[in-house]
Amino acid sequence: MTSPETMNWHAALHRLQLEARPHALASVVGAAGSTPREPGAKMVITADEIYDTLGGGTFEFQVIDAAREALATGKTDTRLEAFPLGGRSGQCCGGYVHVLIEVFAGAEMNVALFGAGHVGQALAGLMAPLPWRVLWFDSREDAFPAESDSQPRLSCRRIDQGPDGPDLRGSVASLPAGSHVLVMTHDHGEDRQLIDALLTRGDCASIGLIGSKSKWASFQRRLRDAGHDQSSLDRVRCPIGISGAKGKRPYEIAIAAVAELLTLKSTGNQDDHRGVPPEKLRDVFADTSAKRSSS
Repeated sequence: MTSPETMNWHAALHRLQLEARPHALASVVGAAGSTPREPGAKMVITADEIYDTLGGGTFEFQVIDAAREALATGKTDTRLEAFPLGGRSGQCCGGYVHVLIEVFAGAEMNVALFGAGHVGQALAGLMAPLPWRVLWFDSREDAFPAESDSQPRLSCRRIDQGPDGPDLRGSVASLPAGSHVLVMTHDHGEDRQLIDALLTRGDCASIGLIGSKSKWASFQRRLRDAGHDQSSLDRVRCPIGISGAKGKRPYEIAIAAVAELLTLKSTGNQDDHRGVPPEKLRDVFADTSAKRSSS
């Protein structure tokens, strides 16, 4: 666990936002009586790290537990937690604190890109500013551009070489569940093996294969022989790219492919009522004001 003194909350928040890693921001928004910290104090919590402090003690551990419970749901939401320090938190200062916990789920989507050729490099550049986590694979040495290391949400992974060639199935097995996958290697044999492994795995959010309709027709014959039925094959998009897009330049293909991914991006379970309900906020601040008046 990272010590709260290692990095302050705003530096941690900036880094985690850049890396699109799941995290929660806990802010003291109301206090009455004697409390460890004043309103405006903040800390950042991830599944295994904490940054900054709300004053320590049982109260802070309860905030961390509440934040991690919220992070475990995978949803981006906002919740308001009440901590009576003499009751719920068992601290001797006896005050009352309200903490707003804002959850940031990290990357909006995970994209696995197989192939670092001209189209792959154009795609990686286009996806870099987006809040997506990109896993970029290639079996060749020195396939990735040197500047790739400077992109915080991009992870370049050389495919391990096994006794029978690149360990494509191992790379597919390493993907997070629900990934959107684009296959565009330098070798049609690798492309076909990847599609086979992805369909066998069966839990990808989407699978796109670069190439023509004739390429896909040829692949389908081999994939049926490998045991994949038509409903499975229908999950693969080939050619890739948003409908109606024209152009065969690498950058044009990449733009069409990213636009298509945007149409596939999940919007989650959006509700008309987001954040903390207004009536709860009214009750909270009325309660806090009453406690201040009586102290």
